[in-house]
Amino acid sequence: MFKANYKPNSAADISGGENYPGIRGRVIFRQQKNGVLVTADIYGLPTGETGCDSGVFGFHIHEGEDCGSNGQEPFSNTKGHYNPGDCPHPYHAGDLPPLFENDGYAYMSFLTNRFTATEIIGRTVVIHLKPDDFHSQPSGNSGEKIACGVIKAL
Repeated sequence: MFKANYKPNSAADISGGENYPGIRGRVIFRQQKNGVLVTADIYGLPTGETGCDSGVFGFHIHEGEDCGSNGQEPFSNTKGHYNPGDCPHPYHAGDLPPLFENDGYAYMSFLTNRFTATEIIGRTVVIHLKPDDFHSQPSGNSGEKIACGVIKAL
């Protein structure tokens, strides 16, 4: 039986980039006995025209320590996926399940043992415009980075 520790250890406040300024939310990381409980609460995501093109968004922890840009690519300072084990994609520690939007809102909670809630402090959480295909190297062909937040200790 899973008994959750509800005290957050770290979190990232998410903000959309220049092309998606309405995206906001928070990703919380709670250290558990057998992994990290990750909870994402995101709103303002782009919505599809029909039910068949509703948004599915790549969702990753990246190596970079800030959400800045080089002026050409949004959030370029986030660098690549967090991957301390030098694993191929989709086995990076920072490869997370995709976000599924529902009228612009996404909520997800899952348990992972790929990292601890404290070792990712200072890294970034990135939401991509397209879903991760889980096989393209090095990062799943998720497209444009549309939102970002820096993980901070709580």
